[in-house]
Amino acid sequence: MKRLTASLAAMLAATAVHAAEWRTTWYAAPMPAWGAEFALPTMLPPALEAQTVREVVRTSVGGEQVRITYSNRYGAAPLVIGEARLAATRGEASRAASSQQDGSGVQLTFGGQRGVTIAPGQTATSDAASLPIAARQRLSISTWLPQRTALATFHWGAQQTAFVAPGNLAAATALPAAQAMTGRTFLSAVQVAGPARLAVVAFGDSITDGNGSTPDLDLRWPDQLAARADGVAVANAGISGARLLSDGMGEKAAARFEHDVLAQPGVGTVIVLLGINDIGWPGSAFAPQEAPATASAMIAGYRKLISAARARQVRIVGGTLLPFEGALHGTPYSGHYSPAKDKVRHEVNDWIRHSGEFDATIDFDQLLRDPAHPTRLRAGFDSGDHLHPSDAGYAEMARAAALVAK
Repeated sequence: MKRLTASLAAMLAATAVHAAEWRTTWYAAPMPAWGAEFALPTMLPPALEAQTVREVVRTSVGGEQVRITYSNRYGAAPLVIGEARLAATRGEASRAASSQQDGSGVQLTFGGQRGVTIAPGQTATSDAASLPIAARQRLSISTWLPQRTALATFHWGAQQTAFVAPGNLAAATALPAAQAMTGRTFLSAVQVAGPARLAVVAFGDSITDGNGSTPDLDLRWPDQLAARADGVAVANAGISGARLLSDGMGEKAAARFEHDVLAQPGVGTVIVLLGINDIGWPGSAFAPQEAPATASAMIAGYRKLISAARARQVRIVGGTLLPFEGALHGTPYSGHYSPAKDKVRHEVNDWIRHSGEFDATIDFDQLLRDPAHPTRLRAGFDSGDHLHPSDAGYAEMARAAALVAK
């Protein structure tokens, strides 16, 4: 009788979750690590062993139950997770990132087990934990890695400090011997179950990933969209260095569109802001031998995404590419901008605005450009590198995105 009662309770819980529906409340798109031959460092150790990683995330919507996903998408060896725990992050968001959490948190299980081994190329999602999660709540997720684990799958442009400490400290309130990290490891998603929510995926490059925003304050434009569009689940599928047509710091758009967009539960809209690296990288330190991008090739790339979205009844919104004159000038990566490259950007933007092939458009270019010098970002919206917006620039992008997100 006890076993029957437990089975019935589990069945009822599963039915309730199905009725409520899962939504991705936070996301970091997995990307493959690279070697020393690439222009940028990964800024993470090559491997971790017998260490705890604590990562802070902020939800977009809340729910009554929660689960997390780890990715070993690009790993060549099994990924062993010894323990995973989730807790509220202690204190409010501030410029000083905190590794402290409230109490020992909730133990997450995988098929009823404390840990999980994830085969190369696969993901693992935890069992549902009955834990009320609020919208825009900061959560600490602690992962114990008992074995030597190569960081073959990671996320580069976190804009959020993570912490790594020796030993299994997943349940510890504080990590006194922790070292800070600026990237993410294998954690890729947090999902919540609750009343059915609208779900939006922001699909892009470092501008969607939030480069140039103040770290640890959740001021990327998808974060600010979640704050403006109450009740909308926002998944940030931006990858720094991502490109539309070619692999870069991540796979090309068509190769990751299924994983990062269409596979998100309940996705209704995808906002695409992608292509400036296709234009800027050729001839620079990122791709010195690559031929220049053409508008016709980029338009063909957008059409592939539009076709894939329509086939799955997902609404697709196109964002125009931001001005970038002076981008990375005076750095080892200068050569990103030229008048010829900007001509391609104008051709692409004209097509996005006027072709009618997207279901809707957001003219990010018009919103953020300097009216007196339209090939540049407006000073107040420029983070300083003339490529990535400032916190205020991202706020303006979120304001415009909120008009089409619902």
